[in-house]
Amino acid sequence: MSKSLSLTAADILPDDAGTAILVGRVWSDAAGGPCPVLIRDGRVLDLTDIAATMSGLLEIEGIAAQLAATADLPDLGDLQDYLAGQGGRLLAPVDLQAVKAAGVTFADSMVERVIEEQARGDSGRAQDIRDRLAPVIGDSLRGITAGSEQAQRVKALLQEMGLWSQYLEVGIGPDAEIFTKSQPMSSVGCGDDVGIHPISEWNNPEPEVVLAVRSDGTILGAALGNDVNLRDVEGRSALLLGKAKDNNASCAIGPFIRLFHGAFTLAELSQVRVSLRVTGEDGFEMLGESPMQAISRKPQDLVAQLRNRNHQYPDGAVLFLGTMFAPVKDRRGVGQGFTHEIGDVVEIFSPLLGRLVNRVLRSDACAEWQFGTRALLRNLAQRRLADRA
Repeated sequence: MSKSLSLTAADILPDDAGTAILVGRVWSDAAGGPCPVLIRDGRVLDLTDIAATMSGLLEIEGIAAQLAATADLPDLGDLQDYLAGQGGRLLAPVDLQAVKAAGVTFADSMVERVIEEQARGDSGRAQDIRDRLAPVIGDSLRGITAGSEQAQRVKALLQEMGLWSQYLEVGIGPDAEIFTKSQPMSSVGCGDDVGIHPISEWNNPEPEVVLAVRSDGTILGAALGNDVNLRDVEGRSALLLGKAKDNNASCAIGPFIRLFHGAFTLAELSQVRVSLRVTGEDGFEMLGESPMQAISRKPQDLVAQLRNRNHQYPDGAVLFLGTMFAPVKDRRGVGQGFTHEIGDVVEIFSPLLGRLVNRVLRSDACAEWQFGTRALLRNLAQRRLADRA
């Protein structure tokens, strides 16, 4: 956890945490390894006796109702202690699951992806291109359902104008962009540093809702995520997506997965608003807020394109639903748009999902990823928990 961040439990928990079923992972010094946990009344309750991995826990049929009814669970301590690094630390609330992402699922991000492509990674050209394309693309795309007949008509119009883009193809065409964001076990959690590759001079956070998906495709709940992105790298070529997206500490998920239970349903999740705040050591501040209602593809449709008869995930998956906010506030000069500076603090917040907070460093200055799948399996074997994975 970054030493520069001082977080409290009240900072990161949902507004209605008292009724929410919040599951996550901590590193417990006492247990000598990672533990799936339930957060209840500010306490960290050990779920290892039920399942030793988050992947295994979420495969249990009716797990939300089971946890809601469970009274006696081993107590690993106060959440505040874990945020302070005392007795352990907070981890990303996923382990063996595939970490996938859907791209270009919101109108604003569609426009910005087209700008990246047209600018070829040059932030100085971005504002001019933005001004030129906005009257056509901005007005034409909002409210369009991806893959619909209306979308096909807009596609034909833009092609006639010479403005068609591969990003618009996945934004309003029949097939969603589904890509691998990072590797299982590589995500960082709330309070950790996130990494920007040192070659990048134009980059941004991507605040997103992240779905927790069981191996059979059932959507169980959601968390917040930061799909850290290098706009200049991807703008040079879409074939550099992997380099732009998958770097050390480039994927943050947290603070917890909120399971669907009671009034919290997929329908309720579809109404959430996600806020973004970036504060820099230079005094810079940027605020933004976007509604999930603006998404051009329904979450269940994206999951159906992720997991189907042609592609399975036996350990489950988490799916970033796409960014709702494309930051364009000038930082380094007029027309230069937004880019991160080292030391930025990024806060992604929703009243129903809590607050995900991370500090920005270069990816080669963030802690190296060393605890992978083999390390987890060895750790569970040493703790005689391998049969509960």
